[in-house]
Parts: sequence; structure tokens; C-alpha cells
Amino acid sequence: MFAAYVTINILAALFTGIAAVTYLINHAYPREQMEMKRLPISWMPRLGATLAVGSLGLLAGFLVPVLGTLASLGLVLYFIGAFIAHMRVGSRKLVGWAVFFATVVAALVVNLAYHGPW
Repeated sequence: MFAAYVTINILAALFTGIAAVTYLINHAYPREQMEMKRLPISWMPRLGATLAVGSLGLLAGFLVPVLGTLASLGLVLYFIGAFIAHMRVGSRKLVGWAVFFATVVAALVVNLAYHGPW
């Protein structure tokens, strides 16, 4: 169980950390996604910061387990919001979203399984 806990949390932190950087450096792909979802470009730094904090929270969870659990829960909620944004504009391009969502849900599950609810 420990190996799964470490592997999934590091993988989720890596995925969300890379996504955070693309938002924070104003990369073309997240900009296109924002435009497609008809969201204000001014939200990009906030969304990037949210992903960065979630990524760091997953890593901090190795020292303070409740932080990892809360970070993974926050990231699950973040990606539920992303799904809603996709559905709002009728987008069916959900492969990227599904990879991120599955990863953060797995992180939440292993955090809860390894440490318990609190």
C-alpha cells in the first residue's frame, strides 16, 4: 500500500504541477482551452496558482497527512469544475480532463485508504 500511496501522490503532484506551470507562464494550450470554454483569460494565473497549491499540498501530505488528503480533495473539486466548464460549452474533448481527474481521484483514494479520513 505504501508504494501505491507514494507513486500515485507523486504522479498526481507532477501532473498538476506541470499544468500549473503552463497556466502561470501563459502557454498557448491553456489559453486556447480558456477561450474554448469562454472563460476570462484573467483567470489563468488564479487557476495556475490553484493547481500549484494542490500539487504542493500533495507533496506536503508526506509530512502532514491531512494536507495531502485535503489537497487531493481540492484537486478533485477543481477538475469537477473543469468538467462543468467543458459541458457548459458542449465540448466533448475530455481525454485530457479524464487523465487528470482519474489521477487526482486515485490520489484521494490512496490518501484516505492509507491514512484514514483524518
